[in-house]
Amino acid sequence: DTHEKAASVVARINQCAEEQGTPPLVFSTLVDPKMAKTIGAANGIFLDLFGAFLRHIERALGVKSNRSVGRSHSNVLSEQYNHRIEAINFSLAHDDGQYVQGLEQADVILVGVSRCGKTPTSLYLAMQYAVKAANYPLIPEDFERGALPATLAPHRHKLFGLSIAPERLAEVRHERRPNSTYASLGQCIQEVAEAERLMRMAGLPCLSTTTRSIEEISTKILEEVGLNRRIY
Repeated sequence: DTHEKAASVVARINQCAEEQGTPPLVFSTLVDPKMAKTIGAANGIFLDLFGAFLRHIERALGVKSNRSVGRSHSNVLSEQYNHRIEAINFSLAHDDGQYVQGLEQADVILVGVSRCGKTPTSLYLAMQYAVKAANYPLIPEDFERGALPATLAPHRHKLFGLSIAPERLAEVRHERRPNSTYASLGQCIQEVAEAERLMRMAGLPCLSTTTRSIEEISTKILEEVGLNRRIY
């Protein structure tokens, strides 16, 4: 809430980018546009959550926000905003199986091979519909064992499978790890086939992401799982 703090945040973002060799994701809920502009100039991928939502609300209501900081609101918009932020935080914490505690709170858990579209779909569901969407990768160890990860067993009713054409998967993986076994067409064919087999054995609903947009994938998931379209 001060320019000194903003400068400190910029320094930390730049340091992280230098140490990691890649710009970090920066999710901002800053109200002050000057503060947002300052931090947005840092060497990070700046995502202005507050600004993105606020513009839609202003257009819908036909009024401009006074962008007051620190005010307590008990109205519907504040509650809706909090639902979104809570869902986004949940999806980020439960991305790619990195945190398994609290999965019982998930509205849906997406499963599939690496790079099939689980993460962007999870975040879209959270940001657009306030859906707590976790995602969990299916890896070669699961295929060798011939079963879904044991961690997911208690949450079978929340699982939804995502698949992808091996050729498209190879293209996506090649962008991340060029000329690697991970990105080879043969590896992708094997992983997709094994993942689809596990999902069929478990009786999971499954959707191909190959030719669908994130919006289409998310809408289909909401319909299949029976979640309300909670557009906040």
